[in-house]
Amino acid sequence: MAFFSGVQRFLRQSSHNLTSVRLCSTTLTTPKLFISGLSRQTTDRKLNEAFAPFGQLIEAKVITDRASGRSKGFGFVSYASIEEAEKAGKGMNAKFLDGWVIFVDPAKPREPRPPMQSESQQPSETGFTVNKTVGWCG
Repeated sequence: MAFFSGVQRFLRQSSHNLTSVRLCSTTLTTPKLFISGLSRQTTDRKLNEAFAPFGQLIEAKVITDRASGRSKGFGFVSYASIEEAEKAGKGMNAKFLDGWVIFVDPAKPREPRPPMQSESQQPSETGFTVNKTVGWCG
């Protein structure tokens, strides 16, 4: 019993000193933000409504799976200025949206994908594409 009261006392004392788990600490160079931790039920419209109070919102996009159409749990928000994006990053980081804690970070530029190998793209003499998988794929 004394153990539980000690834990409760510790939690009460430490809860006053807690800050956000992750902070958007890097200086923004672009007005685009990366939003992670989104609920599967979060839509573009809900994301737009949550981030609109911080400035002129250009775009709010939840990234979805092509096959299922469900949210992948992250999205992007773009503002008209970097100052508005910084204000939104500080205001919405580690906040609840649709019951989930979301995290706001600066968006990074998209990395170029390596070009696909031309061998696997070309069909064989019979018109079929050859899959040259080596080893067990079980």
